[in-house]
Amino acid sequence: MTTGPHGHRADEPCQAGLELYARALREGGVPHQDADPVPCLIDSCLLEPDLQDILWLRPVAPAIALPRLLHTTAEDIARQRQREARLAEAFAPLMRIDGRHTAAAETPTISIHSDKQRINLAITQAMADGHEELLAIQPHIGRPSKTLAAIDRDQALLDRGARIRTLYQHTVRHSPPVIARYELLKGDVEARTLDEVTQRPIIIDRTVAFIPANKDRTLALEVRNPALITFFVTTFERLWRLGTPMYPEAARQPTLNGITPRQRAIASLLIEGRTDTAIAARLGMNVRTTRVHIAKLAETLGSESRAQLGYLIAESGILKQEGAAE
Repeated sequence: MTTGPHGHRADEPCQAGLELYARALREGGVPHQDADPVPCLIDSCLLEPDLQDILWLRPVAPAIALPRLLHTTAEDIARQRQREARLAEAFAPLMRIDGRHTAAAETPTISIHSDKQRINLAITQAMADGHEELLAIQPHIGRPSKTLAAIDRDQALLDRGARIRTLYQHTVRHSPPVIARYELLKGDVEARTLDEVTQRPIIIDRTVAFIPANKDRTLALEVRNPALITFFVTTFERLWRLGTPMYPEAARQPTLNGITPRQRAIASLLIEGRTDTAIAARLGMNVRTTRVHIAKLAETLGSESRAQLGYLIAESGILKQEGAAE
């Protein structure tokens, strides 16, 4: 069906057209020039030429116009149904060929979910079928209190005999909401922390994974491709081995020569030329806290300037010591 200049179907009046049609009903007609901006009135047969005055348009009674429009709609529906039948008939033998050679019905899929509520629903449904293991990485996003939201869902998974392993950033090791979460959960639960982690993947039973598809996490991919799942699990396991235990038994993070692990992480980013804001974002801290750590690092190393601090970090060997401590 073609569209009119207003971008709508030519046989459906727009709001401006309906207003002019109402005026024509009240006044018995309108000048032809008034209908030029809304040609849909003539296309939909709501106005027709006055036989006694070629410059005048008179309205067709609504009781007559409406059945005409509905008849046109019924014809459109019939045409669409005929088109559906033709396409179904044409594709039927093709579907049989595809089924024999590619087994399309069994092909692993990657689907996308939009809206956080729908994403959470999809995760909940996948977890309801889980019974073995959940692997998750939870980067710090500034609202740790949200970690309490999925307690019931996680506990139900644990009650079915599954285990849960989660990686966080070091910045939440002493977060009250995170600690409260592990005080509430009963079962095989472990948590570790790192300076930096990836975006938030959730892997269930090593068969399905959910990963963010945009920055604000309003889009997520549901992945059921075995090759990709294996990649996600391998990445998680490697990060897990590097992590510092947090729960059920917290390991003390080693301090070397007065330099804390967090300060070493900051030092590593400083010599890469990162700004305070970039360092804070990478390590899940606010900028003020980051600057406090930088000041303590500078004091420990005896630095009097930012440029000198980078030189002293390189000379001190603290980044080499980090690998030995872990």
